[in-house]
Amino acid sequence: MNRSKLRENIFKLLYTAEFQKEEEMPQQLSLYFEFTGDEEIQPKDQLYIEEKYRHVTEHIEEIDEMLNQVSEGWKTKRMGKVDLAILRLALYEMKYDDDVPVGVAINEAVELAKSFGREESASFINGILGKLARENDEK
Repeated sequence: MNRSKLRENIFKLLYTAEFQKEEEMPQQLSLYFEFTGDEEIQPKDQLYIEEKYRHVTEHIEEIDEMLNQVSEGWKTKRMGKVDLAILRLALYEMKYDDDVPVGVAINEAVELAKSFGREESASFINGILGKLARENDEK
């Protein structure tokens, strides 16, 4: 399975987590892989998806704080759940995943937004992530 497809599955799990209690997520993960219908997901892919999902969720507080610092008028509590899940995944990749170049994280986030978000999601996400990338370059 290619990285874009892996990323899409991680995004879907992050989105699902917005509607579940934290203690329900282990069962939701199991159900996701049982009923996803995606026969491309091999055991190694499932392990990668689950691990990266957990890594992102471990950093949610820090990620949300960074998002809240740069998003004017759109704090994380007001953002659409799709946009927020995409932003969290992309920002995790930008800040904590050395295997993913910043430009790739931003581009993949924009592509997810085009597929799953609203009409204005792609430009909103590109703007937020671009601002975070520029701020990081200035440090």
